[in-house]
Amino acid sequence: MSDTISLAAARLQQQVPAAEARIDDAIIAASSLMTSVVTARRDTPGVPAVKAQSTIHRIARLQTVLVGASGDALRIHGELADIARETGGLDLHECPAIAGAGDAAMAATS
Repeated sequence: MSDTISLAAARLQQQVPAAEARIDDAIIAASSLMTSVVTARRDTPGVPAVKAQSTIHRIARLQTVLVGASGDALRIHGELADIARETGGLDLHECPAIAGAGDAAMAATS
């Protein structure tokens, strides 16, 4: 494997999981925000429930978008692992979940 491929693989092996973790952090933050907004709406006397409804709806949409982004990140991870396997840029021991899936797929085609 060339040094260029090794460097790219090493960089991606750090960046992809980091991106996945940051998306998870954003999902957690949005969920915490939702809890705080709904709790504040419920617990604030004299404020009609309708006042925060649009905000709650926007947070729910935000959560949906983030969950979609999380799924996309996981698909990206799988696609990059496939590319690495094809180019010899991945030591299968470094990505056990992907390596196991690849082994099962290879066994099915044999």
